Amino acid sequence: MNIVTDVILPLALAFIMFVLGLGLTGSDFLRVVKQPRDFFVGAFSQIILLPIIAFILVKIWPIAPELAIGVMIIAAAPGGVTSNLLTSFAKGDVALSISLTAIISLLGVITIPFIVLTSVGLLSNTNVTENISLLSMSRDMFLIVTVPVILGMLFRRFVLGIATKFEPIARKVSTVLFVLVLLGAIAAERENVVSYFAQAGLITLVLNVIMMVVAFYLAQLLGSKTEQKKCITIECGLQNGTLAIFVATSIFGGGLYVIPAATYSLIMFATSLIFVYLVRRIV
Repeated sequence: MNIVTDVILPLALAFIMFVLGLGLTGSDFLRVVKQPRDFFVGAFSQIILLPIIAFILVKIWPIAPELAIGVMIIAAAPGGVTSNLLTSFAKGDVALSISLTAIISLLGVITIPFIVLTSVGLLSNTNVTENISLLSMSRDMFLIVTVPVILGMLFRRFVLGIATKFEPIARKVSTVLFVLVLLGAIAAERENVVSYFAQAGLITLVLNVIMMVVAFYLAQLLGSKTEQKKCITIECGLQNGTLAIFVATSIFGGGLYVIPAATYSLIMFATSLIFVYLVRRIV
């Protein structure tokens, strides 16, 4: 038993998703009705376009099948909770960011297993999924993502005073946990980390930059306003790296599969902070 991947990682991810639920209210879900165009642009970009762009890249990029599947895992992940904070820094639509993060995370119970297992079938020549079913993977996603979010919402609903005081502290703790998970994933492959980063670093950078550019201009093309364009761009650039690392380790045993999630998680903060700096000065 590996205590990091079998115990610490699932608990860290569950806590991060609990914190996400802690900040949610019913209005966050009603925003789908209130801002259907902006929500659709963000959801379509992240759930549909991001995996398609990732798949095109891994098909034309000379990388190992395990790394290619790892790229698809991070592409299938929903937005990370830090996207809400960076959207605030960029003076974007934070409410829309919260709605996109929450709803796409909950939809991940269906979308992540489908995208990942479909990708494995198309990219791998081995029987890596012979012991993995869509149902079992969806069950794992439900337990580690949906249940903690619901518990966080219930905690807020019934213990609002404590939840309001606890949430800022919990968000800081969840950020620390994410950093620890990322460092743990890198440390587990420390002997080959330079080689792996050389193989996966550039493709994850290209994926991240292309997706942010596509999301920004698609939102502009479809008439989203400045605040919403900022939100959608950041939301499509910042993925839930902890969840991607969890999938890569729990389903595929880590190794090469986890490297794209680690490299993307490092790169996405740099590109997002550059984007925030630019839009605060220009837009």
